[in-house]
Amino acid sequence: MRLPSMTMSIGLIGGPPVASMIVAPRIYTEGGVHELSIAHSLVGLVQERLPAGATRVLAVDLRIGALSGVVRGALEFCYEIATAGTLLEGSALRVTELPVVIHCPDCQADRPLEGTFVFRCPVCGTLSGDIRQGRELDVAAIEYDAAEETAS
Repeated sequence: MRLPSMTMSIGLIGGPPVASMIVAPRIYTEGGVHELSIAHSLVGLVQERLPAGATRVLAVDLRIGALSGVVRGALEFCYEIATAGTLLEGSALRVTELPVVIHCPDCQADRPLEGTFVFRCPVCGTLSGDIRQGRELDVAAIEYDAAEETAS
């Protein structure tokens, strides 16, 4: 079974988030403590959203934006620690990494960027701070097993 997507928002993206976490971007690529708190929050969020009959979680699909400040490898490592002893223990964390997308005011189009340092339209060269994608930390789907209902 799958649950519909839910959001752990970083910054102001779209509609109201189901749960919010403020994550400060980092310049270095070492991870650990930061990602452990995110993994614990992720486990809590997923457990809150599971229906009463869920017996275990098989997989969590997560979308991580390039500007989220989350180190994927560190989060994957911390996920195993955070899920121990929960319905999520042994579940797969499937991560989709999202590039930064800006809106170019001159081209009037959304443009994906190659990196995270220069916010310039790759087509016309115009600078833009109108970020349309890249800050996400979204739970896209949860796969779980549910208890079989027995007819009496």
